[in-house]
Amino acid sequence: MPHVTVVRADNPGPMTLDGTRSYVLRGPGSSSCVVVDPGPDDERHLATLAGSGPVELVLVTHRHADHTAGSVRLRALTGAPVRAADPEHCHGGEPLRGGEAIDAAGLRVDALATPGHTADSVSFVATAPGRSGPSEAVVLTGDTVLGQGTTVIAEPDGSLRDYLASLDLLGRVADGRVGLPGHGPAIDDLGVAVRAYRAHRLERLAQVREALAALRHAPDDPSAADAVVAHVYADVDPSVRRAARQSVVAQLAYLADEPA
Repeated sequence: MPHVTVVRADNPGPMTLDGTRSYVLRGPGSSSCVVVDPGPDDERHLATLAGSGPVELVLVTHRHADHTAGSVRLRALTGAPVRAADPEHCHGGEPLRGGEAIDAAGLRVDALATPGHTADSVSFVATAPGRSGPSEAVVLTGDTVLGQGTTVIAEPDGSLRDYLASLDLLGRVADGRVGLPGHGPAIDDLGVAVRAYRAHRLERLAQVREALAALRHAPDDPSAADAVVAHVYADVDPSVRRAARQSVVAQLAYLADEPA
């Protein structure tokens, strides 16, 4: 399977947990490597990534600054092209396409479009050539599946409908494979985590439906989001209340689109 080195940024917080994880991947016998998510614009962090090289390619899971802010500097340090789904975060490389297979650093890296957390979210399946068993690949999930807790359906372009579809897509490649998230520890069996994530989302959606009925709000009522957050997420720490509200907005949009 790919050799993986984890380089954790020193940016802990309520949304980043113990810090953003950048990953250095290389196939058996490869002298070069692929970096997934440069992380924040922190010189010490980026110097560590550059020192793991030579870096052949930099891949980005999604646009949030704790994953992308170091991209320009890492390209300057290594000369490696940076590729992301969003052209704004590409530097010297072409935008990623869902379903694309990339050969780099002795690996095959399949890019999976997994929108939901953000519209540009991408996951990667990294496999050594000629190997396809569940234990011989790793899946890098960015913020689509975390190593601890649950992710946010982020404004302005997060979508619960897209997110559930992305979990279904990940579920088809995840069983028995190690998941490498953007935050939190590695996931021993990503398939188990994906199923738990899906069940949690549907449970929260049911709670939001019940809250709307109790509060006598329609999903598209302008005051529904704040009322539902207070009703369903009353036990959530204030430091992540804004994130909870973003997910509620996405849930309400999902419910508003349901057939009557």
